[in-house]
Amino acid sequence: MAQEAGSATAEDSGLDTRKAEPHGSGGPAPPTGRGFPSAVARSGRVNGLDGLRTVAVALVLVYHVAPDVLPGGSVAVDVFFTISGFVITRLLLAEYTRTGGVALLPFYRRRWLRLVPALLALCAVCAVLSVTTPLWGFDGSLQAAGLSALFLVNVVRAADSGPYDDLMGPLAHTWSLGVEEQFYLLWPLVLPALLRSVRPRTVLLCTAALCALPVLWRCALWHPDAAHRIYNGTDTRADQLLAGALVAVALARLRADDPRLAVLRTWAGRLAWPALGALALVAWRMPVTADAGPWTAAWYTVGFLLVAVLSATLVAALELCPGKGLSRLLSLTPLTWVGRNLSYGIYLWHYPVVRLLASLGMRDGLLPATALLTVLMALLSYYAVEAPLLRRARRPVPGTAAARQPAA
Repeated sequence: MAQEAGSATAEDSGLDTRKAEPHGSGGPAPPTGRGFPSAVARSGRVNGLDGLRTVAVALVLVYHVAPDVLPGGSVAVDVFFTISGFVITRLLLAEYTRTGGVALLPFYRRRWLRLVPALLALCAVCAVLSVTTPLWGFDGSLQAAGLSALFLVNVVRAADSGPYDDLMGPLAHTWSLGVEEQFYLLWPLVLPALLRSVRPRTVLLCTAALCALPVLWRCALWHPDAAHRIYNGTDTRADQLLAGALVAVALARLRADDPRLAVLRTWAGRLAWPALGALALVAWRMPVTADAGPWTAAWYTVGFLLVAVLSATLVAALELCPGKGLSRLLSLTPLTWVGRNLSYGIYLWHYPVVRLLASLGMRDGLLPATALLTVLMALLSYYAVEAPLLRRARRPVPGTAAARQPAA
C-alpha cells in the first residue's frame, strides 16, 4: 500500500507553491492557466482524502491480522494508489501552470525525504531483530531490508509463480511502496513531456488512453501462474494510479464557472456513497489474493480497473463536494490528523508488528494489540523521523528560485 500512500502535500512534495511572479518586459506573457485554469486553485489539501487514508490503512491492518474478517481488505491498497496518482498529478500541474515547467530535483529530493528515512528505520529494526533474536517472523530480514530500501520488493514478488515464499518476511507489504515509487520516478517525466508537446485537451485524452493500456496488458498476460506478476507489477497496476491522475487533469482543465464542472459535481456527489459501498463489499466478500475460481480471472484483468473507477469517483466527490455528508464525515479532525501524519507510519509498521506478536505466541487479542503497538510505533516514527525531515524538506534547495526569494 501506499504508502505514504499518497501523502504528498503542497509543502512536502518538492513543488514551488509560491504565486507566479509578474511577467517582466522582454517577452510575451505566458497564456493564462496554460490550458489548466484551475490547477493552482486545486493544489491544496483535501481533508476528506486524509480521512479516507485513515479508513484505508485501518482496512489493511485488519486484513493482515484477521483475513477471514476482511478477505478483500487489500483493496484498500488500490484506493491508496488512486489517491497517490491524484495528489501527485495535481501538484505537478500546479507547478507547471505557475512556472512553465517542473523542477525535478526538488521534487525527487522531497519525495526521498518523505519516504525513505522512515522506511530505512523500519528496515534497520527488522534487520537487527533478524540477527539478534530467534523470532521466526524476522528470519532472513537482512536481504528483505536491502530489497525494500531499494523499492524492489514488488519486482521480486512478481517473479513468484506459485505461492508466495517467505523471502520478504516482515517487509513483504512494502511491495506497494515499490509500485508507487516507480510511478513517482516515471510520471513526473512523462506528464511534463506531454504538457510541453501537445494541447491541454490532448493531455487529458493521452492520460485516459494510458489508463487503458494496463488493462489490455493484463488480459494479454493473464494465466493463473501470472497472478503474482500482475498483482505486483507497476506496469500492470498503473491504471489505478493513472485513474487518479486523470481526475486531477480533468478538474484542472475546468474553470470554476464551467457548466461541465457543475455536472461532475452533481454526479460525483450522487455516486460517492454507492462507490464507497461497492468498495466495502469487495473488502468484505472478495478474496482478492486467494483463488476465487472464475472471479479471479475477471478480477486480475478488468477488476483492478473497476476498483480504480470506484476510487476515482470517491476522490472526485471528496474534492468537489466538501460540504456533503461523506466529505464532512471523512473530514473529522481525528481522521484527517491520522491520515495526514500517521497513515504512512501505520502502513510501514503494522505488518512487522503482526509478525512480532505472532512470533511471541500471541493469539488472543492479536488485533487490538497490533493496532495499539502499531500506532505507538507510527507516532515514534512521525515525531522522531518524519516530522523533522519534513521541516527540512520544506526548505528551498540552494540555487533555486525559491531559495533566492527574499524573506517576507
